[in-house]
Amino acid sequence: MTVLSITDLHVSFATESGDLHALSNVSFDVPKKRIVGIVGESGCGKSTLINAIIGLLADNGRVDSGDMIFEGRDLFKLSQSEIQALRGSRISTVFQDPMGALNPVISVGKQMEHIQYRSALTKQQKRENAENMLRRVRIADPKEALTRFPHEFSGGMKQRIAIAMALMMQPALLIADEPTTALDATLEVATIGLLKDLQEQIGCSVLFISHHLGVIAELCDDVVVMYAGEVIERGSTRQIFYSPKHPYTKRLLECDPGSQSERTRHLPTIPGEIPDLRARPSGCIFKARCHRCDVLCDTTPPEVEIDGQIVRCHRIES
Repeated sequence: MTVLSITDLHVSFATESGDLHALSNVSFDVPKKRIVGIVGESGCGKSTLINAIIGLLADNGRVDSGDMIFEGRDLFKLSQSEIQALRGSRISTVFQDPMGALNPVISVGKQMEHIQYRSALTKQQKRENAENMLRRVRIADPKEALTRFPHEFSGGMKQRIAIAMALMMQPALLIADEPTTALDATLEVATIGLLKDLQEQIGCSVLFISHHLGVIAELCDDVVVMYAGEVIERGSTRQIFYSPKHPYTKRLLECDPGSQSERTRHLPTIPGEIPDLRARPSGCIFKARCHRCDVLCDTTPPEVEIDGQIVRCHRIES
């Protein structure tokens, strides 16, 4: 069963110098009770994708075409009030900076009670739910923690509180937008383990966005690789990391510092830059940076399926 299905999504932003085509032909599914990772370098469209899902595109943004089916309902055909009703209850989000999700002048307990405003529970029951949720995210002395303010917690504890708040209403889909980027390596590992445990307990699906390949490999069941607003490869985590087919995916993995077996002063990079999305080039979006580019790449690449692994390339690497 699929919780979220995105088909042929195109998103643009109006600018003074013309429309910027941020997302083009984006298609993938988030199955029930699975963790899907979205990976790609900065500017690949990860944040735009999140905002399109939760209906928070900037005023100059628009959805040009495509379908986004969540639990059998097309999100693009819902009213603003219907989208608001889904946010927080059926779709929740954890952001990179926990301070962006926590009000600094309201106690943690009050904030966790406010999240349950749609619930018919009593104030005492909401308080007990909040305490139980803090206990589940391994906050010491959760009853006392409810009385404290965000600045009284460390960065790692604030991120765990943000995760607890996002999961309070047991959503069907949790969107995690680089939630471990601001944490040190030890806290990052602990947060990944916590998130995986909670996902299994609650039974929700997770859309995990990150540029950290190690985190994606550790946490996710499936991986979607994006480049310049397009999905260029998708498949299981094992397929993507052990048998990448698209030249970009392979180069991206080679550039991961964790893949370097010898000490070096110069990490590998992918030559070139992301193309100007106000004038998307014809054919393959990656052709200007691809070491295997030829004349065929001037035409739109096909979507080739190899054992369930989808690749958009004319010259698939074995």
